[in-house]
Amino acid sequence: MTNEQFEALVARLEIQARQNPRAYQFRVFLLALLGNLYLGAILLLCLVLLGGLAASVMFLKWIAVKLILVVGVFLLTLVRALWVKVDPPEGLLVRAGDAPELFSIINDLRRQLKAPAFHSVLVTDELNAAVYQAPRFGIFGGTRNYLVIGLPLMKALTVEQFRAVLAHEFGHLSRGHGRVANWLYRQRLRWSRLMGALEAQNHKGAALFKPFLRWYSPYFNAYSFPLARANEYEADATSARLTSPQAAAEALTRVEVVGGYLSEKFWPSIHRQASETPRPAFAPNANLGRRMLEELDEEDASVWLDNALASKTTMADTHPSLSDRLQAIGATPQLVLPKAGEAADQLLHPSLERITETLDSQWRARIQGAWEQHYEETRQKRERLAELNQRIAEASELEPSEAYERAMLTESVANDAPEALAQLRALHPRVPDDAVVCYALGARLLETEFDTAKALLERAMTLDEEAITHACELLRDYYWQHDDKEEAHRWHERLVEQQKMEQKIALEREQIRLKDKFDRHDLSEAQLATLLEQLRSVPGLRKVYLVKKRMTLAPERPLYVIGFTVTPFWLPQSKKKNQAVMTELVARVKFPGFAKFISLEGNNYRFGRKFRWMRGSRIL
Repeated sequence: MTNEQFEALVARLEIQARQNPRAYQFRVFLLALLGNLYLGAILLLCLVLLGGLAASVMFLKWIAVKLILVVGVFLLTLVRALWVKVDPPEGLLVRAGDAPELFSIINDLRRQLKAPAFHSVLVTDELNAAVYQAPRFGIFGGTRNYLVIGLPLMKALTVEQFRAVLAHEFGHLSRGHGRVANWLYRQRLRWSRLMGALEAQNHKGAALFKPFLRWYSPYFNAYSFPLARANEYEADATSARLTSPQAAAEALTRVEVVGGYLSEKFWPSIHRQASETPRPAFAPNANLGRRMLEELDEEDASVWLDNALASKTTMADTHPSLSDRLQAIGATPQLVLPKAGEAADQLLHPSLERITETLDSQWRARIQGAWEQHYEETRQKRERLAELNQRIAEASELEPSEAYERAMLTESVANDAPEALAQLRALHPRVPDDAVVCYALGARLLETEFDTAKALLERAMTLDEEAITHACELLRDYYWQHDDKEEAHRWHERLVEQQKMEQKIALEREQIRLKDKFDRHDLSEAQLATLLEQLRSVPGLRKVYLVKKRMTLAPERPLYVIGFTVTPFWLPQSKKKNQAVMTELVARVKFPGFAKFISLEGNNYRFGRKFRWMRGSRIL
């Protein structure tokens, strides 16, 4: 189903849902049952077959026994395919004794809405709250209910605003009004997760369901889309009813504003420190409340709120836009910032300090490796930029590749985007047919000189097929943000088409099969000499063959195959030794192109036989 077909179907269904909600819900209910019946019918058929074969053992004897084994293995494979594991959400487990005030609110809301109990309440470091239902045994059995609460969310809201957020989440589990709609809403999430898990299965049983799922998934997604969106409105109405329209509006508004602050100010300021300090020594969760009070001013808040109110409800998400959600509960934007001591994180007492320290410690441990790597890379880039700038100061002309490198470093390391743009403008006339320079300059001119930027991006796509995906993404997003949906869809279609082609190319390059055709390598003498020098440094390597796979897709991107042996034919082969040599090859050999290494021993011995007969293939 294409995007256009999906949107057209959802548009028709939204009209039906408004005109006759009961009939619409019944159709979605039937579609939800269809998926369960399909899976159940296959399992039942296998069980009936097993029963029939068992009853016929006395007549068919050993034939029935063999058939029972075949059907039994088939049934076991099916059950394994459906016994998918859906990982529960991650977070810090909090019990009633850890935060009695929080659990008092949770239990009160649960009683009012007749919602099921939560098996676990988890606190995370995200600006979010969510109800999560994880199936225990794939499609078999019930679910475990999780309430996930973000500490930054609690620090951003007052207690009453936070209660409104919790009421919205509880609304999705309500057993009162809208029970059928809530069940279908949960079915949508359940099927989405189950289908994703089945698609990721590697064993053959999952493949038996994939043809049905590929048809069923987009249609169930489309048919349940209006219902899922209506459920969001219903959850908002529940929130306004259990607290007040004002509290619900304040919470919705506040989350949008704080989201802008975190993504544009708070986290960028912390991540910039990775360029200056070798290790993360910050406590973001502990400092967030104080920094919001100091840094979140009305001017910035007004900009982020205006941007949120300007966003339209789209088919990209079942959540309506902020303006539509406020209109539905009859409220206006309410930007009320909590004062010191009023934030909802106080509900976590007496465990607030322990929870905050644990989350900050986990954040530091999670980010430390990437932080240290970024610091070292930044140090090296600064040294390189200083070297290139020194050569410019000495009136030395840089090679085009060095000039491009200097522009990128000026932007990323020196944080001087205008100077980087000036360097790219000066470089482009020198190399007008360089796809990388065309793309880089075009991407930076999109908002100021669109016609020039578009021409540069289209030129880059003409010069290098690998630029198509990135250029299409840029142009699609530009048109979408400027409300030209028709052009945005056109570029998106081209992007999807190119991505499909790239997947086919990647698959052809990934697989090395005996039926593939191979040609002699075309390395120059200098390239071959460098390669041989690297190969001779690998201990345990005995023979090496170099060939080039004949590609049907993207033949201009050659794929070289380096086959090797480590064991004389009269000695037993060692998988451990083979793997050790493979690891050394990957680490030491810097091939002038894209290459794959394969051992020519064990199951791959026929590749060795094939390569040996190719003249000039053995290079070591």
